[in-house]
Amino acid sequence: MIPIEDFFEDILGKAMRGLSYTPDSLAQVTAVPIQTIQQLLQGQYDTRNPEHEAALRSLTEPLSLDPDKLVTSAKKEWLPKNADVEGLRQYNTPWHDMRVNAFLVWDPKTLIAAAFDTGTDASQILDTTNELGLNLQSIFITHTHGDHIADLPTLIHGASPAVSIYANRLECPAEASPFDEGTHFAIGNLSLRTFTTSGHSIGGTTYFIEGLEQPVAIVGDAMFAGSMGGGQISYAQALDNNRKKILTLPEPTLLCPGHGPISTIAEEKSHNPFFPEF
Repeated sequence: MIPIEDFFEDILGKAMRGLSYTPDSLAQVTAVPIQTIQQLLQGQYDTRNPEHEAALRSLTEPLSLDPDKLVTSAKKEWLPKNADVEGLRQYNTPWHDMRVNAFLVWDPKTLIAAAFDTGTDASQILDTTNELGLNLQSIFITHTHGDHIADLPTLIHGASPAVSIYANRLECPAEASPFDEGTHFAIGNLSLRTFTTSGHSIGGTTYFIEGLEQPVAIVGDAMFAGSMGGGQISYAQALDNNRKKILTLPEPTLLCPGHGPISTIAEEKSHNPFFPEF
């Protein structure tokens, strides 16, 4: 199992930055001592100390986080179930002090395949296509942050000369053909729909794929298992897009994030602190 990308302290930090809270201003509106807030932001949480849980719960209201889900995150009591679906493979490669995902999706009947991002070592994707006899016809980019397209030249060079590269028109590198939100594609007999899920990046895109045993949503850094990407462009926009365009997908949908393990829409509704309404 690939480790969870964000711990409770990361969730706190992203919500504070998104809502323009400092430890001092958050202490003023919650009456939680600033020293306690700073300890929590450093990941210091003692499950034997009821004051830590009380403080963490007090911080959730101004940050619009779910208290029960955040405490579950702090106690490390949840991991998504392992996903094993024919026609989907995840690749997890190192990027400085973190790791990044790329995905390969293929139609088991026609063996036509598409790659989603590259990570830092696209040779693994090419190895799979050779091993399984897949026809890699397209490469889709979720967003253009360096960790996600670091090895695009290797993937292009190793694929068929006829491979097509696609990216959202709002964030399209020179190598790719642009598309607008709502564009449909096919991967053999599989259908693919595109949603602009910006907020972390200006043209961040979710690819929703139907035709495998379970629907698949490849979301880039819009969401992670139990968390979401930071709102580098707009925190409010990121939350709104996640609510309206990702969490409205069918609950069995596999959520394939840019970092961390695969989850599902149902699991995110139950465990993601950023969405207390579920």
